[in-house]
Amino acid sequence: MSEALRGQVAIVTGGSRGIGLAIATALATEGVAVALVARSREAVEAAARNILATGARAIALAGDVTDQGAVAWIVEETVRQLGPIDLLVNNAGAGSTAAVGPVWDVDPEVWWRDVATNLRGSFLCARAVLPGMLARHRGRILNVVSGLGIHTHPESKPTPYASAYSSSKAATIVLTENLAAMTQDHGVRVFALRPGFVRTKLTEEGAQSPAGRQWLPEFQAMLDSDRLVPPERAARWAVFLASGEADDLSGRVFNATHDSNTLGGRSTEIRREGKYLLRLCE
Repeated sequence: MSEALRGQVAIVTGGSRGIGLAIATALATEGVAVALVARSREAVEAAARNILATGARAIALAGDVTDQGAVAWIVEETVRQLGPIDLLVNNAGAGSTAAVGPVWDVDPEVWWRDVATNLRGSFLCARAVLPGMLARHRGRILNVVSGLGIHTHPESKPTPYASAYSSSKAATIVLTENLAAMTQDHGVRVFALRPGFVRTKLTEEGAQSPAGRQWLPEFQAMLDSDRLVPPERAARWAVFLASGEADDLSGRVFNATHDSNTLGGRSTEIRREGKYLLRLCE
């Protein structure tokens, strides 16, 4: 258990399954009290029970991160039940199959709803926790993004038919940079984490739907390959970033397809030299 993390309080959105649950579980193992957030009350309560069974502290909060009132309640309940918030993990995401395809064919309401979950949700949650963090002059925000929203390799290509998901994740990366710049003198650090291609309900549904088979064949190819990244890799990165070891690199994007040990205590050097972390772990 990490002494740096013991006693911290975290909110993890999209915490009932997949990457979010892996992150919440890893944080709880390190002594962090975790508020798991998801829209399904049954699913998030089951996830919290599993963490509680290990002896860790956890609560389940059912709510929609695109609803400002619900987000305010989530933050209030977390503070009331667990204490002041040290870490926010914006992991809740949407990638509806009805938004996959040429933009002239997709359902515009579904397209915009995906953007709202991925971008507005991250904004609202950050906005809600920041007053407390700024008052205490400490806190960290971790936004889970995607390789679909950023291209770190010269041979990377856009994924045009997943335009809602990729556009919103790209915007969340810029939001990360903006938040980091706004808070750099106030003790708050903000990061983005690219988890790599992980087998989740979202990626499986995207690959296996009619729209996915037609417009995103690379998704099924990835699911059938040996290039999948386990969700536990993102969880280890979340623990690493929550520990404060990379605070000098606030505002950067971390690539979880590699091990966090690749930083090797080089954060100060990287910051001083102005290296852009998008390429650090490639």
